[in-house]
Amino acid sequence: MRHVLQFLTRLPLPVLYALGRFAYFVAFHVLRWHRELAARNLANAFPEKTAEERARILRQSYVNLGETLAETFWGFGASAEAFTKRVVVENPELIGRFVAERRPVVLLTAHVCNWEWLLPGAGAQFAIPIDAVYKPLRVASLDAFIRETRSRFGGKPIPIQSFLFELMRRAGEARAYAMVADQTPPRNMDKYWTTFLNQDTAFFTGADKIAKFLDAPVVYVAMHRVRKGHYRVRLHVLVEPPYEDRDDLQVVERFARRLEAEIRASPPDWLWVHNKWKYPRPPAGAAEAPRSAASA
Repeated sequence: MRHVLQFLTRLPLPVLYALGRFAYFVAFHVLRWHRELAARNLANAFPEKTAEERARILRQSYVNLGETLAETFWGFGASAEAFTKRVVVENPELIGRFVAERRPVVLLTAHVCNWEWLLPGAGAQFAIPIDAVYKPLRVASLDAFIRETRSRFGGKPIPIQSFLFELMRRAGEARAYAMVADQTPPRNMDKYWTTFLNQDTAFFTGADKIAKFLDAPVVYVAMHRVRKGHYRVRLHVLVEPPYEDRDDLQVVERFARRLEAEIRASPPDWLWVHNKWKYPRPPAGAAEAPRSAASA
């Protein structure tokens, strides 16, 4: 499998786009992969849109996913110069300020546009080490390939099981900690509930805890599609220290509001096949599942 993956990284982008279009056709029209789930998510998120509007968003989201797959393989073999041309950061001076001040920073993003290009794209442009938390894949060879390719240009993927240890080991260093924060926490983890896209939605609470532990600012990384294969990124500060006597940071709430605005601006660019709403919010007064100190 590893040799096949390495072969794909050497193909020209137009060829990979053709493969991505084929993957879209098979997933959307033949296998109907997660189509019922994605359609239900869209219906709940945008009840004000017509069935035809939602159908167009659904189809385009699968087309975008096929292109993201193609771009991801291409990016695994691309140069730093190529990334700086395709992923343009509009306000890099924000990270430059934290680097100059020798401060750590927490970066939050989501499954919007091509999230796989964010780590190498940022690594190619920012003069700061970036530790990115990720969930290891079940297939060992595939997991090793993903870790190696994501590590280019200074990025360092850290398995979620090791993240707290690595965080404590690196405390006090000037580096960035990146998280794709729109995942759904397991039932037995601490969680934050809010209304998101017209639905009660659970989010991880780890960003609040990490920001306080590191005394670090939290930055939302917004990615927008300019045209096929080209993106622009804008950084938004969600909250900054000092955090003394501030128990109501609500970093997650601010993240949810930013992400919701981004999704509403371009619905097909979010990953609708992701099961964000795995379980309902407990009734008022009901006991939540046991909390876990490892939530992030």
